[in-house]
Amino acid sequence: MSGGGGGTEGLLPRGTSYGALVGLVADALMRRNVGWRWYAAFGVTLAMTLMLAGCIAWLFLRGLGIFGNNTAVVWGFPIANYVWWIGIGNAGTFISAALLLTRQPWRAAINRFAEVMTIFAVSIAGLFPILHLGRPEYAYWLAPYPNVMGLWPQWRSALVWDFAAIVSYLIFSLLFWYLGLIPDMATLRDRAQTRTGQVAYGVLAMGWRGSARHWQLHDAVYRALAVMALPLVVSVHSVAAMDFSASLMPGWQETIYPPYFVVGALFSGFGMVIVLTALVRLGLGLQAIITPRHFEVMGKIVLACSLGMGLSYATEWFFAWSLGSRAELVHLHKLFDGEYTPLYVAMLACNLLVPQLMWIPQARRNILAVVGVAVVLNVGMWLERILIIWNTLSHGHLPSMWSVFWPSVFDWLVLAGSLGFFAMMFLCFARLLPAVAMHDLGKLLRERRKGS
Repeated sequence: MSGGGGGTEGLLPRGTSYGALVGLVADALMRRNVGWRWYAAFGVTLAMTLMLAGCIAWLFLRGLGIFGNNTAVVWGFPIANYVWWIGIGNAGTFISAALLLTRQPWRAAINRFAEVMTIFAVSIAGLFPILHLGRPEYAYWLAPYPNVMGLWPQWRSALVWDFAAIVSYLIFSLLFWYLGLIPDMATLRDRAQTRTGQVAYGVLAMGWRGSARHWQLHDAVYRALAVMALPLVVSVHSVAAMDFSASLMPGWQETIYPPYFVVGALFSGFGMVIVLTALVRLGLGLQAIITPRHFEVMGKIVLACSLGMGLSYATEWFFAWSLGSRAELVHLHKLFDGEYTPLYVAMLACNLLVPQLMWIPQARRNILAVVGVAVVLNVGMWLERILIIWNTLSHGHLPSMWSVFWPSVFDWLVLAGSLGFFAMMFLCFARLLPAVAMHDLGKLLRERRKGS
């Protein structure tokens, strides 16, 4: 899609003004009464967050025995949830940066909450390795601090790389998000009706005046960060993949894992962005800004990612078959005729078959259809993360150690609680900060005028 005026068709209503678009986004924040739906949603998600806190407290009191982990499947839900959340988090900043550099006009409607999704998801992902330790007081052992104890860190361990990559990515994502937020903070500062709002938004605006000099510096730094974001995202999830591929376990010791994980992160991340887009559109009444055209374009990207996932699965099967290793062949056999086969088939259906609906133009233009596919693919990607761990650890090199994993009620409660925590943080964000980048909408309008 081009960045000219023709590329903006279907993205904004005809004849609209910048003031009207700013009013749609800003007025929702200025209203004191947000309606019972927001309070009801906040109450539910707060209860789920408190449930998560209770489970964490119980975990630290009782130990890892409350989870379904056993002597063979020592990772279980916590690490699978970590990989799933970090995959969702990796995609948000990548989506925003890639669309900025390729000058895609539809980015203006989704980049803000895609970036926020990254911050929240990466923060939640960082909790799970600590939960998996069972001994949170030793979590600092993952940090690459000077090796004064002579024991740790193990610089050859992918876990140390993982910690450094995630912390770096979280800090970078915060900077990238906040830099894009500064002009909108100045807009809210000027529209605020109360002294508290003027001061709060004024502090966040950091003296932004909207001068030509300010915009020149802002755009230069913003694009430089976007260029840095692309290799950083690839490296972060590649490092997460090294947690698996650097081992000697069957099904994990594969060079395809880093690109395989990156494609999977973009797949699940775009699925979550679609769901959030639909919720923001409905909850904030932004139908004029977030149009069916946005969902149509995102449906095409989901389809492309699904094809990439299919190629990754086929390559994984081929490698296992071509190597001729007994352990690899057993692993491949267990995928299609083992204890977890029903889940594996469901995963393939969610990630490969259901997204093929996006070949149909009518389905891509149907918001409910696109959102339904997005929900299904995220379920499929969660199953993939679970099965990567279960299948390999349940059927390792030593048959006498084979064991089936059965999740406990706490496994499910922690997963549900993390989803509630994510939703609660997003509700707070939508209530306090603009969910759509207003200055990007202004640029989109200017592009339309130039093209007309």
